[in-house]
Amino acid sequence: MKITDRPIPGQSLTVEPKSQAYERPPEIVDPIEALDFHLDNLSVEGALEDAMYFLEGGVDLQTLVQGILRSAVMGGRHSIDVSLIIAPVIHEHIKGFADAAGVEYEEGFEDKQGKKELSYRRDADAALEMMRQLDDKEEPVDMARKEPEEPTMVPEEPEKAGLMARV
Repeated sequence: MKITDRPIPGQSLTVEPKSQAYERPPEIVDPIEALDFHLDNLSVEGALEDAMYFLEGGVDLQTLVQGILRSAVMGGRHSIDVSLIIAPVIHEHIKGFADAAGVEYEEGFEDKQGKKELSYRRDADAALEMMRQLDDKEEPVDMARKEPEEPTMVPEEPEKAGLMARV
């Protein structure tokens, strides 16, 4: 399927209602039956090899599992709710085969953006500290990454003002 082979916005309003598989009630409503359906599909010859190919190619495991489950929802096999229930089991099933095959993969649960922001903040804090030390004519610090220090708040005494402040 090409990226351009998608329905355009409003296209569902131009066809007969419930003509698409995802607009009708799902074929499978029991999570156990849906899990059996997916495990049977994964046991078909070549299915797990394809999954390992995608994992080796850089697709993280969470994205792969979501793709499998979304495909079943779009095909009318089961609902999104059932997908949410069975996703951890499918994840662990594929993960077990990947571990047994020695495939290196990412699980997809890491916060890559958060790690990048933390790294940037640490680098910026180290650069500011170095600039302060250069201004004070001290010896420059080592630029090795260190944890940013928590800012400390020093309570200031309130300025005395008003009629009663003269006492």
